[in-house]
This record gives sequence, C-alpha cells and structure tokens, in this order.
Amino acid sequence: MIPRSRTAGLLVLGAICLPACLSACASEERPVQQLKPLALKEQVSTIVKSADGYAVTWAGVLSNANPWHFGEHVVATIVGHDARGAEVVRMDQPLDAVPPGGTLAFTGQASATQKPAKVTIQYRPAQWRMAGRIASAFQRFPTSRVQTMRQKDGTYLITGYIANPYSIPASTLVVNALLRDKAGKLLGGGSTFVDEVQAGSPPRFILTVSGLPKGAEVAKTEITARTWGSTGRPYEELALAGAVPVHTVKPTSEPFAVDRSTSIVSDYKQ
Repeated sequence: MIPRSRTAGLLVLGAICLPACLSACASEERPVQQLKPLALKEQVSTIVKSADGYAVTWAGVLSNANPWHFGEHVVATIVGHDARGAEVVRMDQPLDAVPPGGTLAFTGQASATQKPAKVTIQYRPAQWRMAGRIASAFQRFPTSRVQTMRQKDGTYLITGYIANPYSIPASTLVVNALLRDKAGKLLGGGSTFVDEVQAGSPPRFILTVSGLPKGAEVAKTEITARTWGSTGRPYEELALAGAVPVHTVKPTSEPFAVDRSTSIVSDYKQ
C-alpha cells in the first residue's frame, strides 16, 4: 500500500511532466515527404533550312516518379546557340501536367534567322499537387488503326483514332506522335488536338511530323494522348467520374447446374 503523501507527490509529478511531454511531442516536426524532380528521359532536336531562315524542331519525354502527385505548371525552355556560342533562338513552351507515376511526351517548333549549332532543352521545376485518386485511376487513352505514311517531301503523315475510357466526355486531348528507328532511338515527333472525345465514339486524328534528319528510317510510331492544360484538374475530373465498364452485355449462356466451387469448399470442410 502506497502512503497518501507519496501518492500526492506522484500525481503532482505527473501533472508537471505530462504537459512537458505533450509540448515536446508537438514541437517535433513531422517528416516532410521528399518529392523527386521530373526527369527528362529523352530529347532530340533537328535544324532544317526554311524559307525564312531555319526551322528548329524538337521532341522530348518527361518522367514523373512520384506516384501520388501531379507535376503542374511545367515550362520547357529551348535554347539554340551558333558555332561561336551566341544565342540565336530561345523559346519557352508551357507543358501539360505530368500525371502521377507517368510520362509526358511533348513536341514543338521555332524559327531562327541564323543556323544553330547546338540546341538544348531545359525545364523549370514543377509545382507539385497531390492527386485525388490513385495512379491506376488515371487510365491511358487507347489508340487504334494508326497509320504512318511517308510523303514525297520527306514529312510523315500520321492518322488514327483516339478513344476515351471514361464515362464523361474529354473536352480536349493532346495527341502526340513520337517516331523511332529500329534501335528505339527517338527521331522526332508531332502533336495535334482533338476536342469533345466521348466514350464509344473515337474520333480520328491527323498530324504531320517534319524536320527529321536526312536518311532517318522510321521503324515505329508511338502514339500517346493526354488532357490539355497546365494542371491535372481535367484528368482528375475524368478519373473521379469513373471508367466505362468493359463488359456491358448480359451473358447469354446458361448458368451451371451445380456451383462447382461451392461443392469443393463444402467437401473440404467435411
């Protein structure tokens, strides 16, 4: 049995220590999640003589290794220098949002009065925002009947159809085509826009890729599509609405007379 004086002392000590412990716990900073920066996986640029100087074309692929965050308000900066190091072309290209755990293909073109000897692609750090759904909810937009046709002037005409897997229409989609050789090396690319893409009625897209290096042999066309805009809100709205069910037709076959899985379980229990 503990004397009353000791009990009172323990209570007073506890009353003093408890606030101190709580304040110490509150003062501890919670660990901040470290987000990985976007990575420029691939980039390619070409310079072709044009009527008003030189046409500079480029293509690239950004990768987002963060599975829970959109990379938003990304801006690519394309800079070209001549042989003496002087800047002859510069362009800031706002990019669309990079989905969680996904990639973003982009292409572009600019004009230069003098021929660049070297072209580089850089980008500003993204602004990160946590996604409202898991990464698997952001499905790809399927493509079908893609055709790549080389034209007489050396450009490539690419056509196909883009589908919407979600239950509500996609207001605007950006369709990108990346051209690769047999080894998988990126040669160039092009982009186009498709509006009001509804589930069940895929529209046709047409785009042209120009400015490929001389002697380039295209072996593969890689088509990707994404929602248009510097934020992930349009993509999130589609994901929150849900995907269209894959199987919507009622089965016509007769059901099993005996549920075999149930009988196996019941026999095992016996």
